[in-house]
Amino acid sequence: MPITWDLICRQRPEADLRVAAATSRLRMKAKEDKSLEKKVGSNNVSWVGSKAYSDGIMMTSRVLWRQQLLSNPHVSGRIPSNCRSINRSVATSGRHVEHPSSYHTQTTPVPHEFNSRWLSTIKGRLGQCFTFGMKSHQVDEAGEILRELARDWRELTAGSEGFLTGKGREGLFRHNVAWGEMDVMVRHVNNVSYVRYAETARVNWMKNIGIHVDPANKKAWSDLLGSTGIGLILKSIKIDYKFPMTFPDKISVYHKLSHTPPALSSPASSSYSSFQLDVLILSEAHQRPAARCHEDIVTYDYRQGRKVNMLPSFMMDQFREMWELQEESRRVWGSRVKEIEERVEDLEKSSWDRPDAVEDMGSSG
Repeated sequence: MPITWDLICRQRPEADLRVAAATSRLRMKAKEDKSLEKKVGSNNVSWVGSKAYSDGIMMTSRVLWRQQLLSNPHVSGRIPSNCRSINRSVATSGRHVEHPSSYHTQTTPVPHEFNSRWLSTIKGRLGQCFTFGMKSHQVDEAGEILRELARDWRELTAGSEGFLTGKGREGLFRHNVAWGEMDVMVRHVNNVSYVRYAETARVNWMKNIGIHVDPANKKAWSDLLGSTGIGLILKSIKIDYKFPMTFPDKISVYHKLSHTPPALSSPASSSYSSFQLDVLILSEAHQRPAARCHEDIVTYDYRQGRKVNMLPSFMMDQFREMWELQEESRRVWGSRVKEIEERVEDLEKSSWDRPDAVEDMGSSG
């Protein structure tokens, strides 16, 4: 099939067409320069014509490329100035949810999820700066940012949402995904496996509180996992799958309280008999959430065969302290996310996104 301009228009994006059209005009100009060279017979005219042609193509391509980057955030990963930063996690839409416990609590604003592709987007933006060309001190700064991302990616991803990622706080850490957990028909981890991940991590999370955080009540925390006294029962679980995880991979799973526990002086504390947990299942290979879960937990007295009226006091004390730590984690790591975004934006403005930017095309010598 002959290649026509209509065929090119159907297959090439708009930005490429603008470059192609501008290049075509410059080639026609170069042909005119060559014809002028034949008439005049001067080598100087040939050099001027070819240089104007080369400079014109580079300038046209660079200008159109920069316009495309600035106008299309999906190409560059750049966050437009009129969009809110992803670390602003508290919603302002006025939506509220109520704690489904046995007491009536104050409504809690629904938080925004952390952008699961934030890490890859930041790396892509840094890669664009490397590709364009940077000075030595800019390369050092970009390298330092990449080192921080490699070291703290779990804290930046989970900690900025309020999950506690310190030693003894995780439910599962770099847990191997087994080949047998794959669904042979669809070739990804079976959906039921995520329920097991969340359940196993919740049991470890409760045990770790007694071992690392509240050793004075270690046995009481351990007894909550049994069925001889007061125990915990999973009332419901909701799972949002983010992408099909496959073998081989490792996962880290974190839990956090979904709602503020009532204060000790609050009348609601006497009827606080259930609680909710948010779960984050992180893929180590992809360095982003593979799934999110929401668990509703109730306390049950196996000796009396009924629900308890309120959580044991040792649980309430730890939950109140845990909530404060969650909020502190959200503030600290949310600030780190914002700081990294600002540092990357400074690199962009001092490399490809400055008015006089010229791409480093390398040397022919």
